[in-house]
Amino acid sequence: MIAVDGNRLRHIADGAVHPAPTGTLAERLVALFEGLGTVLAAHRPDAAAVEETFLNKNPGSTLKLGAARGVVLLAPALKGIPVAEYSANLIKKSVVGAGHADKHQVEVMVRMLLPGVVASGDAADALAVAICHAHHVQTNRVWAASKSGAEPVS
Repeated sequence: MIAVDGNRLRHIADGAVHPAPTGTLAERLVALFEGLGTVLAAHRPDAAAVEETFLNKNPGSTLKLGAARGVVLLAPALKGIPVAEYSANLIKKSVVGAGHADKHQVEVMVRMLLPGVVASGDAADALAVAICHAHHVQTNRVWAASKSGAEPVS
């Protein structure tokens, strides 16, 4: 989670929800939903953003990822929180400047954009999605203001 004040980004929290690897898919999805619910209740975000699904080589894994992604989209939507979706390439381009950046490059840029953050792996990926969303919301505000003739709001 990040806070946005004009062009300034501030780290609020990061982490990952890790359902137990045992149990049925339904039980793991419930654990994911409850974990996200706890995070949403604790931080009460104004918006959420999710990486779009990519095709995996293993169809079974793709289906499980799709089910988990559905839970991730549903949890904030049920609380009235708008949810945006971004492709992996757009996230990388927004954060690193190159759509085919590797995971390490994304982590490095997340640390540069959010000084003091030591997140790695999944948490850094999630922060990259948040940064991408913040940039796109800001850009959309500037465009909307320019079309209406009003001064852009930061």
